Amino acid sequence: MIFQISQVQIGQRIVELRKKKQLSQEDLAKIVGISRPSITQIELGKRSLNIMELQKFAQVLGFSLDDFMSEDFTSEGLLISEETEKPKTVNERISVPTLQIGKFKNVLLYILEKCAGKPNVGETVLYKLLYFSDFNYYELYEEHLTGANYRKLPFGPVPQNLDTIISQMIDFNQIQRVKTEYHGYPQTRYLPLEKADLTELKASEKEIIDRVIEQMSDWSASAVSNYSHKDIPWMASKDGEEINYELAFYREPPFSVRNYEEEVEL
Repeated sequence: MIFQISQVQIGQRIVELRKKKQLSQEDLAKIVGISRPSITQIELGKRSLNIMELQKFAQVLGFSLDDFMSEDFTSEGLLISEETEKPKTVNERISVPTLQIGKFKNVLLYILEKCAGKPNVGETVLYKLLYFSDFNYYELYEEHLTGANYRKLPFGPVPQNLDTIISQMIDFNQIQRVKTEYHGYPQTRYLPLEKADLTELKASEKEIIDRVIEQMSDWSASAVSNYSHKDIPWMASKDGEEINYELAFYREPPFSVRNYEEEVEL
């Protein structure tokens, strides 16, 4: 008789068996043909496994389905065979972002083209549009969009070295800084003085940016800041420290932009 266990319990058992096998998430993902972010979601109990996938895990991790699904399951009595070896060569994906200044400037110009005319889009909203464009793209494609580093600051995530980049763009007459007021509060705005070079952006990158603009560009500074404060990458980071892009894979709705349930093979 099969005991009904939860997705969380299944995830915990997968973690236990994977570690007993001395496999990383990346190793296991490569062997079973599921993306590494999906392995993360499975182990957190946020993604279900169908029977075919569960059979793959059983073969790789060395357990029987009857034992695995039983109420008194334990990994202590399982024999860990050597048949499924850790891949001899694992090309680990390095997630350390490298700022692509030209790409960043064009993303900034593109966002300003679309949003600079909206009275709510000052620095705070602009920073959040950049942040969600970068992190949404990374979660979906496991590649960096601009490669910008973001720090956790009181008003939300802010790109590092942004002041320097802004100053360069002002000096090169690419953008103009404007000081104004919005609802009685001082506001710093930026106006584009040239168009973005769209040849610098892939179709997938432009699509993600457009989605972010459509979703958030009409929000007030306080609304978009509050929203960013509920995003897992920001919440899981320490004040003043860099936000790790890998944390995007731990997102939950409505922040997650990736459908992990539909992923079967890479």
